[in-house]
Amino acid sequence: MAEMLNADLSNEDLAPVPMNRRTWGTWNYAALWISMSLCIPTYTMASSMINQGMNWWQAVLTIFIGNAIVLIPMLLNGKAGAKYGIPFPVLARASFGTRGANIPAMLRAIVACGWFGIQTWIGGASLYNLLRAWNPSLEPINNSTLFPQALPLICFLLFWLLNMFVVYKGVESIRKLLVFKAIFLPLAAIALFSWAVIAAKGLGPILSAPSKFKDNESFFTFFFPALTAVVGFWATLSLNIPDFTRYAKSQQAHLKGQALGLPTSMTLFAFVGVVVTSASAIIYGQPEWDPVVLAGKFENKLIVSMAMIGILISTLATNIAANIVSPANDFSNLSPSKINFRTGGYITGIVGVLIFPWKLMADPNGYIFTWLIAYSSLLGPVGGIMIVDYFFIRKQDLSTIDLYSHHGKYGYRNGFNSAALIALLIGILPNVPGFLLQVSLIPVTVFPAWISHLYNYAWFVGFALSGLTYSALMNKYTIAQKHVPSGDAVERVLTQQ
Repeated sequence: MAEMLNADLSNEDLAPVPMNRRTWGTWNYAALWISMSLCIPTYTMASSMINQGMNWWQAVLTIFIGNAIVLIPMLLNGKAGAKYGIPFPVLARASFGTRGANIPAMLRAIVACGWFGIQTWIGGASLYNLLRAWNPSLEPINNSTLFPQALPLICFLLFWLLNMFVVYKGVESIRKLLVFKAIFLPLAAIALFSWAVIAAKGLGPILSAPSKFKDNESFFTFFFPALTAVVGFWATLSLNIPDFTRYAKSQQAHLKGQALGLPTSMTLFAFVGVVVTSASAIIYGQPEWDPVVLAGKFENKLIVSMAMIGILISTLATNIAANIVSPANDFSNLSPSKINFRTGGYITGIVGVLIFPWKLMADPNGYIFTWLIAYSSLLGPVGGIMIVDYFFIRKQDLSTIDLYSHHGKYGYRNGFNSAALIALLIGILPNVPGFLLQVSLIPVTVFPAWISHLYNYAWFVGFALSGLTYSALMNKYTIAQKHVPSGDAVERVLTQQ
């Protein structure tokens, strides 16, 4: 079928997956989520909540609720991928237009570049701490300034080069690393959990640590932004999950696999992070939210070395699987004839350095409020538009051929659907004041407090506003014409409003 599609909109990576290549079953999807959930950022998300004042059950419950919420758009967006065998940027053409789809694809890709940078920084920091274990005279990493010290930065760049080498060799080269990660990281999590319980002399002291919030008001002031951050954690995959469900044997395969794999693995590994962070407060006098730094505090050089090597390999595997495959497709969508997986991977790597990931990981406050919530305000609106389009406008009925043609029903005017662009803007704008306030670009008094506080619910606000706006704009034409809108006809209606 790939030969029949418009070369300007298709290549081998973007073409629909034929039925004989759709081989993923329920346990493949469960294993995928177990593998992707067992990563250092999952641990740091949970531990940062403890660092910011939650007790163990408040942090674990927040993470469970957030993942249960984000599972819903994950399953909904995955249905189109499983039905038509298409990746995320192609599915986005139905709502945004054949050229307009590049806008959500780029928003998603830039976020993936950020995650790539964060994971690469974690790997580089692990390499530095490996050296430091055998040379204690080396100073701890200082990422509070614009750039860290020279040696940690060199370690970061070396690990970055290793990632780029894997991209050059192709995704198949990571398969053995993923197998290693699936075996090693659960064992490492159990070992770390056991160390925490033994060092803190039982679970009692750990689980009895009280919340630092004095009243309900102060708790909920932190809870809702934290919940938004948890949803934002997988807001990326909730959009581009068709990149994976396009290989599903059936709808039930990915629906059951994801429902089994995502909430359970995220909650269990988060519990490990919560217990270990709480134990570190008992052992060292203050909670340590970064597992790389925590492992560096162990006195046994061999244990530190094994921990750092394990983190290096598992981080490399996660980075390629979760943060290279999808943005490579997104960048490829810009120019399918010129950008393939390898080139898209290189672009991801370069942008991942330019976002200064060591600054995002400098403190838990910045990790939650500046990174996780900020990008959720961009991706929530995209998710609302795509779900409304597929389920309520298109009634789960797409024309595959038209998705690969500028002259089909998804071509709109010059390839852009104004309804989607207007809805996207309306979903993003209410969250801008809160973001500007968070990064201290404006004084507190510029906007009313309630407008700034919307940022704490960024993903939910954007998802709802954009979805409702898009539905209203598209349905206005649908009701008048008695059929699903397409092409220039939508543009004519919108310009008459």
